[in-house]
Formats: sequence, C-alpha cells, structure tokens
Amino acid sequence: MTLPTTQKKWVIMGQGRGLDEYNFTDGPVPAVGEHGVLGTYPFHLNLPVVGGSDGAGEVVEVGSKVTKWKKGDRVTAIFNPGHQSGQMTVAALHNGSIGGSYDGTFQQYGVFEESWLVRLASNLSYLEGASLSDCGVTAWNALYGLKAVKPGEWVLTQGTGGVSLFAIQFAKAGGARVVATTSSPAKYDLLKSLGVDHIINYNEDQHWGQTARNFTPNDEGFDHVIDVGGTDTLSHSVQAVRHEGIITVIGLLTGGEAGKANILDALVHVCTFRGIHIGSKDQMEEMMAAIEANGIQPVLDKRVFKLDELREGLEYLEARKHVGKVVVKIT
Repeated sequence: MTLPTTQKKWVIMGQGRGLDEYNFTDGPVPAVGEHGVLGTYPFHLNLPVVGGSDGAGEVVEVGSKVTKWKKGDRVTAIFNPGHQSGQMTVAALHNGSIGGSYDGTFQQYGVFEESWLVRLASNLSYLEGASLSDCGVTAWNALYGLKAVKPGEWVLTQGTGGVSLFAIQFAKAGGARVVATTSSPAKYDLLKSLGVDHIINYNEDQHWGQTARNFTPNDEGFDHVIDVGGTDTLSHSVQAVRHEGIITVIGLLTGGEAGKANILDALVHVCTFRGIHIGSKDQMEEMMAAIEANGIQPVLDKRVFKLDELREGLEYLEARKHVGKVVVKIT
C-alpha cells in the first residue's frame, strides 16, 4: 500500500464557540517514530488538536522498534494512554487523552504509540470497534472494576445512551438481571432485544427508583446502579440500590446543580458512590475478550456519517436524535 502525503482531518481550534471551533482541513500524514504505529480508519486540550477519542482501523505502517503490531493488524486505541493498568493515578489523569492532549481519530491516518493500542475482537467490524474506547470501557469498569457483577445479581441502567446500552449487554453476558429506564415507548423493543428483564418509563413514573426496587427479590434493591443523569437521578438511584450496593456515577445529563444530592445518603443507605474516568488498557483488553467470547455486537445508530459530515453528526448527537453509538466512516 502506497501512503499519501496529505490527509483530511478535523482540528479543534479553541474553546468557547462550540462546534464553530471545529475546522475541516488538509494536513500532512504524520511521520512514524521508532515506537509509533500508523493507522487508517475504515470509517487537557493541546489546541489546536485533531479531535476524536474513539476509533478503530488497520495498521498500515510501524516504527522500527515496534514489536507488538504489524501491518494488517486490526486495532483500536485506548482513551487515556497513561492509564495502562491498575487504579487511575494523578499522573495518568494529567497525561491526558487521545483527541484532547494528543491528536485523535477525526483524520484519515493517525500515529499512536504501540502501548496505546488494543487488538480488536474478531467478531467486530471497524465501525463497531470504533464505538468502544469511551462508552464501552466505562460500562465495563462500572460493572467489573470495583466489585464484579455476579450471575443472578441485579443491575439498573438509565436511558439508551452508549454507556447504558453497553452496561445492559455486559450485565446480561455476566448472568445478571437488568431493569432499564427510558423516556420513550419507541425504545422498548430495542431494550427487550438486548435481554432487559423489566422496563420503566421515567416520564410516566415519578418514583421510578422505588418502582425499580420493587422488581428485585424481597425489594432488596440493586447490586449495581449505573447513574448517567446526575443530581436529578441520584435520589432515584439511592432509592433503588441495595445495602452495600454500588452506584456508579458516570454522567451529568440532567446537570450538576448543588444541593440535590446528599453525601449522607451513602451512610443512610449503606451504599457506595463511585465516580470513574473511563478505564485502563487492561480493562479494555478484558472487555474485548468478553465481547469476543459472548458474541456481543455494539448497538450503532442507523445513521453513519462521512468524515466531512462530522459537524452534522455532532449536531445530530447534540439534538439526541440517536439511539446507540453515532459513528463516522472515514473512507
């Protein structure tokens, strides 16, 4: 394969103007260093920076000292290059992320250190593989990072965003029972197809936390609650969690207004509140193995955008028109 000398990419120029900060431009294909791996995608900010933290593709060139990868390998990149294994550290957090501190995946070719890459599960397409680095690993960490979910345990998820859908799939693969909330009956069929045991429409039930708890044996509550809403949903999560259960706080979709969540709830309800920042490379490799062993297929939105349609894709995402992961096909 003869490599071009130039490529198209999306560069984040600054902060403060939203999508107007994204600039679609031409630029050189980056050179490969001794430890670098160059790939093409079949589909703390150091500004300007090429955006995109998730992606999957084929290795087309490797540096002279690369030992793990070769041309033709199917790979995906980890979100935080500094978090290779174990607990998140201050140093790893400050190391930054792909698409923030380091040029990311919104380009035709990207060079990444060999330690930043993970082999793609054999049952996944590149588009499916491109959906995993952020939401997939986050969901895996939520269910298996602190206290692994066990067969027969109960998991509560919120909505049909990427993290929640992956959490449903990983929980069911682990033998757990799942209750899911959603705002729309139009999404019931999707949730049922993933194996959800009970569905609650939170727009129609103002006490959905207690309603969810009532589904569990003897109203004991949930072993794991995946909270993506923030302050407006935490009170429901607290109502749903069992004694010594875990509420993993992942998102702030409803905002972060102070005063709605009370830290004493952790004491009164004898539960653990846990915040996470994606996950490690080791966890991503564990997740890939589970995906391959269980034949898990990520849920992708029906629309697939081209690279030059990225802005449209982001607006589509911002308007919450999607179900599952929104992906961009580079070529």
